[in-house]
Amino acid sequence: MSGAIPRDMRDNVFPVPIRYLDLSSDCVGANGATIGAGLVIFVSEGLPVGQAYLTASEDQSALAARAVLPESIEHARNVMQTPIRNRDVSLLICTKDRPDELARCLASIPRQSLSPVEVIVVDNASTGDATRRAVEAAGATYVRENRVGLDYARNAAVRAAKTEFLAFTDDDVVLHERWLENLMKAFDRPEIGCVTGLVLPGELSTPAQLIFETHWGFGRGYKRQDFGQDFYRQSAPFGAPAWLIGAGASQAFRRQVFDDIGLFDVRLDMGAAGCSGDSEFWNRLLHHGGTCRYEPTAVSWHFHRKEMKGLAKQIRQYMSGHVAALLVQYQNTGNRGNLRRILFALPRYYFRKLGKRLPGGATSDTFFLKEEILGCLNGAWYVLRRWKMPAW
Repeated sequence: MSGAIPRDMRDNVFPVPIRYLDLSSDCVGANGATIGAGLVIFVSEGLPVGQAYLTASEDQSALAARAVLPESIEHARNVMQTPIRNRDVSLLICTKDRPDELARCLASIPRQSLSPVEVIVVDNASTGDATRRAVEAAGATYVRENRVGLDYARNAAVRAAKTEFLAFTDDDVVLHERWLENLMKAFDRPEIGCVTGLVLPGELSTPAQLIFETHWGFGRGYKRQDFGQDFYRQSAPFGAPAWLIGAGASQAFRRQVFDDIGLFDVRLDMGAAGCSGDSEFWNRLLHHGGTCRYEPTAVSWHFHRKEMKGLAKQIRQYMSGHVAALLVQYQNTGNRGNLRRILFALPRYYFRKLGKRLPGGATSDTFFLKEEILGCLNGAWYVLRRWKMPAW
């Protein structure tokens, strides 16, 4: 698999360019100005406001008219003009054996327009002392958590932080200079317990990165969305699709949320059931009457896995965590929609995918079908064996 490429991506030339076009630039409005194939991201007043993926050259002005909504520009302008009221925030990063990526992430923090009260890095049982050195070089607080699992590390970060708001990012992320400021501005109503942000690809240098961004990426578009009780009730028959809320690589919480509904469930995420500790927590927050908000002006960049082997493992972990989270959510809330998603929605989904896998070779949508199905089975087995374990 490491040398194979899905048939619908064989014509791509790597690395795929990622180009940023400022809408105020003369060339965007110029007659006949074109831009070549690749990912094009439009920027207004320093913030991304729309994007399009091109397979051939296109007129810049026509592309901007198609890819950018006027309300996205207006929202970015309004956020820019909103004063910051919530400043008591910690920035938390969990990491394991990735000191170079961590150092790159930490280097983006001093440029933040809103400086965090504290930066805490939880080292989740890394080998050697390279992680500690990277943290100390950045002037951040180092915390060690020897129990392997992302949610053990997240919970250690929550316990170590001293502020009213807690913002999480990942070690393989670089932060826009207004990321933290715009996350905090989004907490403008007391019922908003969580805010997530827009996560863009840091690069698309390999087929694995392009597959991930196309089918598994973290971006949720350029429109602010609130996920509250209407969303939770309307999706109850098959369990709320909490993954639509955002990505764990860019999220912030009121500390009160953890006091009210508990910490992250340690049965989930890397080192345990695979993934989905963040979406399970968002689901739990909704179940208890809270609201989650997606804020597209809180921008960061994620560097996806470059190799097919690593992506295959990641996708298997994603689906393992997804099914495990559905079972945990049923255990915690009693909502049978989570079981219906496992027993009915997922089998239908994979039967359709199997039907699309043609003899001519798998497309990027079906390339990791085996890993997805095996991950689902693994997630169910993992939780069922530990059914009586405390939720967190």
